[in-house]
Amino acid sequence: MSHPQTTGLAHQFDDVTQQRSAALLGMWVFLLTEIMMFGGLFAGYTVYRWSYLPGFAEASRHLNIGWGALNTAVLIGSSLTMALAVHAAQRGRRKFLIGWLLVTMLFGATFLGVKAVEYTHKYHEHLIPGPGFQFPGDLWQQAYVFFSFYFAMTGLHAFHMVVGLGILAWLVVQAWRGKFSAAYNTPVEISGLYWHFVDIIWIFLFPLLYLIERHH
Repeated sequence: MSHPQTTGLAHQFDDVTQQRSAALLGMWVFLLTEIMMFGGLFAGYTVYRWSYLPGFAEASRHLNIGWGALNTAVLIGSSLTMALAVHAAQRGRRKFLIGWLLVTMLFGATFLGVKAVEYTHKYHEHLIPGPGFQFPGDLWQQAYVFFSFYFAMTGLHAFHMVVGLGILAWLVVQAWRGKFSAAYNTPVEISGLYWHFVDIIWIFLFPLLYLIERHH
C-alpha cells in the first residue's frame, strides 16, 4: 500500500479512488451553485434585452469587439494549456505540469489585463453606471441598464479569474514541492474543472454582450 504522503490520501478515505470521487462530486456540486448564480444574471439580462433591445444594441456598439475577441481566444488557449497540465499531472511529469500551469496563468493574467484596459476606456467615456454616467441620444436609460449588466457579469467573471489564478499559483507551489504524481493528482484535475467552467462562462458572455445587432 502506498504511503499517505506519496498518494495524498486523507485519513477519512479508504483509498485514493474514493477520495478522487468525493473531490469530483464536491467540485461538480460547487459548479452547479455557480451555474445558478450566473444563471440568475443571464435570466435578468435576457428579460431586459428583449424589453430594451434598441438601447442594448446601441450600447453594445460602444464595446470593442477586437478586445472581446482577443480575450475569447486567450481563454480558449488557456483551456488547452490547462488540459495539458492535467494530462501532465496524470502522467507524473512534474516539469511539464509546472510549465503548463504557468502558461495558463499567463493567459489568465493577459485576460485580466485586457479587461482592465476595457474598463479604463469605459471610465474615460463615462459609461460606468452611477452619477457620472453619460450616453448620447434618447436611449441612455436603456444603455444604463445594459452597462449595469455588463459590469456585473464581466466583473463577477473577472473575480472568478482572479480566484482561479490564486488556485493555479498554489498548484505550481505544490507541484514544485513534488506533491503530485501519477497516483495522486486530484487537486489539479478538479482545479481544471473550475478553470474550464470560468472559460465557458466567457464563451456565453462574449456574444451576449459584444455582438448584439452588429449586422446593422
